Formats: sequence, structure tokens, C-alpha cells
Amino acid sequence: MKPISHVKVAPGMSVKELVQQMSSSGVMGAGRIARGADILHKMFADKDCTIFFGQAGAMVPGGMKEIIHDILLTGRIGVFVTTGATLTHDTVEALGYRHYQGSANVSDSELHKQGLDRMYDSYMPNTVYEGLEDFFVKHWDALAAAKSIRELLHIMGSLLPKEPASILRICYDLKIPVFCPALTDSGLGLMIWGRLAGGKRLDIPAFDDLKEINAIAWDSKKNGVFYVGGGVPKNFCQQAMQFSKQASYGVQITTDRPEWGGSSGAELREGISWGKMNSDAEFVDVYCDATIALPIIWAAVKTPG
Repeated sequence: MKPISHVKVAPGMSVKELVQQMSSSGVMGAGRIARGADILHKMFADKDCTIFFGQAGAMVPGGMKEIIHDILLTGRIGVFVTTGATLTHDTVEALGYRHYQGSANVSDSELHKQGLDRMYDSYMPNTVYEGLEDFFVKHWDALAAAKSIRELLHIMGSLLPKEPASILRICYDLKIPVFCPALTDSGLGLMIWGRLAGGKRLDIPAFDDLKEINAIAWDSKKNGVFYVGGGVPKNFCQQAMQFSKQASYGVQITTDRPEWGGSSGAELREGISWGKMNSDAEFVDVYCDATIALPIIWAAVKTPG
């Protein structure tokens, strides 16, 4: 057994140095954060590894947009899978809107009267949907040429401005395929439905994206998975591993629990039984609010040395 070294905080120490102290402790949540940073560093350094980045949860309303952008801008992400909500929140900021600091201890009826939508203590003005609708009206002809959801998101990225930066624009410029299996379950989905309800046409086979992500996983030399949150993005990546090369690396940040049997809380080692995670893989489950764990882990990974 290796003895626990207690965490020492020194004036002026970097986040990387703090995570190294957590590694010396090596146990509980601190140990898992340090392990997550170590595995993620190895995953990004392994040039043979195709990284599947699955992200769910209110990361843009939670102030994590720039970190997600930064991870994508490394050019090391081979596949990005996310929710329609993330793309909605990120896109409206690209169109000039913002999210605002609020309070959870508030009258939601009063917020509704003020035209504010609440995500715990983060607020978004309901007027963002006017901007979204204008975007889809203006660009519908170009978007309607898409033959898959992935292609639709690729075209959207080409139409969004370079500044302010956005997930879809970054992925368009870097040729990162973006998959959003539950796009209909979002503000973007509502905007598309509004065009269709108005008589416009869109012919998109839903299963083509499944074929594409499976092909990427199959053709890769090695796979790694990085999950911020769970849900559909996590499972979409996981099932791609099941029919190809099992993941050799895995980092999962979640606040869910495994006992209820859902995908969001399922331990990465559970994937071994499905053939999704290699039994010799390096992986860790970090049980923590992602708005806490993600900045710490990414700062440690990004800092040289």
C-alpha cells in the first residue's frame, strides 16, 4: 500500500500543482480528479487514439462554453456528440445573446412574466428564440440541402460567424463531425419543426448518423471516450465502441449514481460487460459537478510540464 500524502496548498501555486497534490493524496474525489487529468493527458497525447467527446448538461448556461471550445480547438477531438440544448445555448450566444447570473430562490411565475427562462440560477431571455427563428428563416434553403443531422449541423457551422466563436463553427473549421441524436428535443429542433409546419421540406434519414459514427469507431486505430455528463451523448458514443474497437481510455464526469441502472450514472467499468470498454483500459469515474471538475481537470491537462 502507498501512504496518503496530505494536500498542501501554497501561495501562488498553479491548478496543475494543486492537482498534483490531489494525486499524491490519491483517494476519494480529489484522487479521482487527479486520475481523470492523468488519463485525459495520456488520451490526448496518444496520436493513435480517436477521442469521442460526449457532452450533456447545462454547460453553456453554467459558464463552461469557453472550456468546451478550447477542448475542441486542440484539434484532437475525433467525434463530438452533444445535446440539442447545448447547441441551442451555444448558438444563441454566437448570434449575440447572453446568459445571466440569477437566483434559484425566485418566483418562476414572475420570471415568466419578465420573459426569462431559468436553469437553476442561470437565466436566459426568451427573446433568443426570435433570433434563432430569424437565422433559420434566412438560411433555410442552405440547411434544407442537408442529407443527415450531422450534415445539417455542419452547414449550420458554415453559416455562423467566426466571432463570437461557437461549437458548430469551430467544428466546421476543424472538420470535427458533430452528432446530435436528440436534436428534436431542443430549441433548434423547435425552429426546424416551425419551418416544416409552415410547409417547408427537409428530408433527413435519422439512421445515417449511426452508420457514420460506427464507421469512425471501426476505422480508428484506438478509441478513447471523454464524457461530461451522460444521457444520449454518452450512450451514442458507447454503442459505437460496442461494434468496433473497445475504448482504451475513459474519463467520465457525472453527478448521477450507478445504483438506479441509468446510463448517466453507469460506471465506465460496466461497459466492459458490453464490450464497450477494454478490460485493460485506463479509466475513471469522477463524481462531481462538471462546472467544478471540468475546469480543474482541463487546466491541469492544458498546463505544460
